[in-house]
This record gives sequence, C-alpha cells and structure tokens, in this order.
Amino acid sequence: FVILAKAGITNVPGGVITGNIGVSPIAASAMTGFDLIMDSSNEFSTSEQVVDGSVYAPNYMSPTGTKLTTAVSDMLTAYNDAAARPVTSGPFQGKGAGAGATYTNLGAGEIGGLTLTPGVYTYTIDVRITGSDVTFDGKNNPSSVFIIKTSKNILQAANTNVILTNGAKAENIFWSVAQEVNIGAGAHMKGILLVATAVKFITGSNFVGRVL
Repeated sequence: FVILAKAGITNVPGGVITGNIGVSPIAASAMTGFDLIMDSSNEFSTSEQVVDGSVYAPNYMSPTGTKLTTAVSDMLTAYNDAAARPVTSGPFQGKGAGAGATYTNLGAGEIGGLTLTPGVYTYTIDVRITGSDVTFDGKNNPSSVFIIKTSKNILQAANTNVILTNGAKAENIFWSVAQEVNIGAGAHMKGILLVATAVKFITGSNFVGRVL
C-alpha cells in the first residue's frame, strides 16, 4: 500500500495517488473524494484519482478483509519498531548543525538547512522543515537507513523540499510520528510516514513514499 489508514482517507479535486490504498478496520465509506467504482469481483474498487493501483476496504468480498487485517498489523509492527529504535550515539556526523550537535533534538527541531547522514534521530519536540530544504546524504550506500522519530509533529513549510543525495532512497527514510504530519503547499516530501494520528498534504504538495 502507498496509503493505509485505520480511520479514513480524504482526497480533494486534483489529488492523484499512484499505487494501492486501503482502510481497515473502518469501512470503505471512510474513503471520500475518490468516486469509487466497485470491481466485478467485489474485492476492490478503482478510481480515476488512484493511478496504477486499487482501493481496498474490509467490507469488500473475502479475502480482502483478512489481507487488510494482516497489513494493518504489519503497519503497527513497523511503527512500534521505529519508535523503539535507540538514538544514534556520539556527535552528529552531518552538516549544518554546528559544534556539539547530537542526534537528540538536533537543531532544536529545525532540520531545514541541514544535511542528515544515516542514523536514528530522536525528538521530544516538533520536527520542522521551515527555514530551507533538508538533504539526506546516503554516503554512497544505497542501503543507508534514516529514522526520524518524534513524540510530537512533523511540520514542513510551503515550497520546501526533501533532497536525496549520494544513494539515499525514499524507501529507506522512516518518519515515526506520534502526532501529525503537515506538508505545506508546494512542498515536496519523501520517505515512509509511520504516523499515529494524521497526515495532511496541502494543495500543490507532492510526496514520494508511503503513508501508513
């Protein structure tokens, strides 16, 4: 799934999603703004707003409900795993944070303007991308993993970007968020969003990754 939610998914005119989406345990009626068309199998729906993918809900024909239960369980396992990862020890190895910076509450929450290297970043405050773009540096290792976890929110300002360099991949960037993710108008976000409460994309924003 590129979007999987327990409480619902709302789309707006002009919004386009590429890949499968689904909800569970809530029913298909919690997905709005899609003009869903039921497939003849009754196992999934399609929508003009969902490209190269299908739409799934637990009240569709079996085995859809069972598959969604498994997917949601896996989603919760991934969220809990990321949230439990220990913070990377030692001084921060990236750029832009100044002397003495560590992987705990790096930049006092403001990561715009920083270059992040692989590791686990822990926050007890909002994580913000507001001053300028944030860069993820894979150190020429396509398997490099980045985990940014916060007990608060992720706030990305309008027209800011998540930039990947030196082999960094969106599929290896995990944002573990206890509250909400808010992506501003015209902003470009990348990664896997593991979010407990809500994710909101404002008009004109763009995303490469998964919303779980």
